[in-house]
Amino acid sequence: MERIQVAVIGGGQSGLAAAHAARQAGLVPVVLEASDRAAGSWPSYYDSLTLFSPAAFSAMPGLPFGGDGERYPHRDEVVDYLTHYAAGLDAEIRTGVRVESVEPDSDGFVLRTSDGSQLAADGVVAATGSFSNPLVPALPGQETFTGELLHSAGYRNPDAYAGKRVLVVGGGNSAVQIAHELARAARVTLASRAPLTFLAQRRDGKDLHHWLAGTGFDDLPPAWLARVVPGTLVLDDGRYACALDEGVFDRRPVFSALEGDSAVWADGSREAVDVVLLATGYRPALGYLAKTGALDADGMPLHAGGLSLTQPGLVYLGLEFQRSFASNTLRGVARDAAHVVAALSAHVRGAAPAVGL
Repeated sequence: MERIQVAVIGGGQSGLAAAHAARQAGLVPVVLEASDRAAGSWPSYYDSLTLFSPAAFSAMPGLPFGGDGERYPHRDEVVDYLTHYAAGLDAEIRTGVRVESVEPDSDGFVLRTSDGSQLAADGVVAATGSFSNPLVPALPGQETFTGELLHSAGYRNPDAYAGKRVLVVGGGNSAVQIAHELARAARVTLASRAPLTFLAQRRDGKDLHHWLAGTGFDDLPPAWLARVVPGTLVLDDGRYACALDEGVFDRRPVFSALEGDSAVWADGSREAVDVVLLATGYRPALGYLAKTGALDADGMPLHAGGLSLTQPGLVYLGLEFQRSFASNTLRGVARDAAHVVAALSAHVRGAAPAVGL
């Protein structure tokens, strides 16, 4: 069985940040990426997606984003950037390798891949993100619904929805962006559990990320953020609140049920609907860790700041609010990578035995 020092599972922004931090720490990582290129989920996002952060705030360590620092890079620019970043890393990246399971053993971990091969690793970085694990809530009556029901993970552009009646379920950035875009071609309602809370993209002539970084907000721990962030926020450059006010699309509380070809609203009224699009988020895609005892009953990692609470030598990257507001973003993942790799390095190098324990 081939033995490697550190297995990094996932070759997107989190996996690449982990590989960079590992090399900085003198470790030898091997990145295992299921797709045919090291760009994570970015190639699969909807066509019009742009970063919420300007280019100047979106770079990873060692490679500026380039171009106008004030622009908001498009999805395809991010794919090109990550591909270029991967090519410049002093680390082995194996594409087309899907890790099916990880199991602890006396010397570390054994990884089994989709081609039937096995790898032994001293340490593991779980950096697979969440795009492959969309959160699909159970909607009352959805089994009777005769229209199209899909998650935003399967949405690409408005072309297929021209002239249709569409309900977008969700209250976050993606839900609002998709509803706004679809409204050019379809009749759209955004159905959310609470009214939308908009946060201005720019203040005093500067992008929000200038204030996030300059004030240290990006470094606040999740427990503190929970006290100051009023639920889900929608970044707005002025277009979305204006479109809502002008009736380009409307917002209502979530319908109470689906029945046949219709949605049933809270007041009992029925309305024929062609499409229900769920912009309801994702959950960490960590099924390959099911045999480690590292996940709770809901498949969520048991961790503190990205360090496994059950398996020494196992760390995570790219979890939402892992250590801060920016944890699962291009601008923030490197700080988390340095944190978890420091602990991983100590484990891999036998820190406990070295001090006589």
